[in-house]
Amino acid sequence: MTFATVNGVGRAAIARKGLRRTRKGLSVIELCAGGGGAALGLEAAGFSPLALLDIDPHCCATLRHNRPYWNVIEADLRRFNPDYWAGADLISAGLPCPPFSIAGKQHGAKDERDMFPHMLRIVAKLKPRAVLVENVRGLLGSRFAPYREQIDKSLGKLGFDSHWAMFDAANFGAPQTRTRVFLIALRRGETAPLNWPLPMADKTPTVGEAIGDLMGARGWKRAAKWAEGANTIAPTIVGGSRKHGGPDLGPTRARKLWATLGVDGLGLANEPPPPGFRGKPRLTVPMVARLQTFPDDWQFIGSKTNAYRQVGNALPVSLAASIAKVIRKCLRG
Repeated sequence: MTFATVNGVGRAAIARKGLRRTRKGLSVIELCAGGGGAALGLEAAGFSPLALLDIDPHCCATLRHNRPYWNVIEADLRRFNPDYWAGADLISAGLPCPPFSIAGKQHGAKDERDMFPHMLRIVAKLKPRAVLVENVRGLLGSRFAPYREQIDKSLGKLGFDSHWAMFDAANFGAPQTRTRVFLIALRRGETAPLNWPLPMADKTPTVGEAIGDLMGARGWKRAAKWAEGANTIAPTIVGGSRKHGGPDLGPTRARKLWATLGVDGLGLANEPPPPGFRGKPRLTVPMVARLQTFPDDWQFIGSKTNAYRQVGNALPVSLAASIAKVIRKCLRG
């Protein structure tokens, strides 16, 4: 969308240029970083985090454990003072989904969990060259068209052009159906044109291909046969909210889809099945993490419920990297 140009450069822009001269690569501040899916995708695209913010202590512990050199801040976005961080190239935010999810009441701006106003406040203070927001597909529905227009108008007044798109992670290497909406806002006059990513040419693995080795890690004799039967991609992995949702694979409809893949979706297992196991096995947290394209050495801190929630609510790393790479191209120069 096109908006009037905002005059003036300001101290934040000067600081930003100075940071680009003294750092290797591009910098990002990540809001609502969660268990690290977006952060790993941004890292793969060459972004260096100045700060990663999340309110959940388990998410913060996971980020610190896997990347001790990252600056992880446990804080409430609604009360976060970003003044110290002026100069970031990109602000990335995986804002809470319940206000817009079709699985909820879709209260949008009336939902206390709506963090878009707080994200816009931070953008206004820090004046990055680009903004990335990820959310659920419900946000792109007609119900929220006026809300999206309001966001575009707010970003336009700050000097940004807004771009919206929706992608399925299955088209970007993740063996599950997982549709996500993205907002990319680019500062007018400081960025190159945006070209959204194209689906990967390589074939997305099936569930059996992706996690068959993990299913047989304890010597389960039927693992190979199970993998042959798990010959499609998975339904959307559901992580649940902080107040609701345990370590299972979703509501009844989702569990029926998992059953067609030979998976018991009523819960998660602590370990892969033993050699003589019969019946439908349950997934483990590492198996679900691989379906979300996390690297195998990424460890989630907390109980099984907390770990699974981090995995299930994450942006698949492969999709995050594809989006981050197109933003990087916009910011070169």
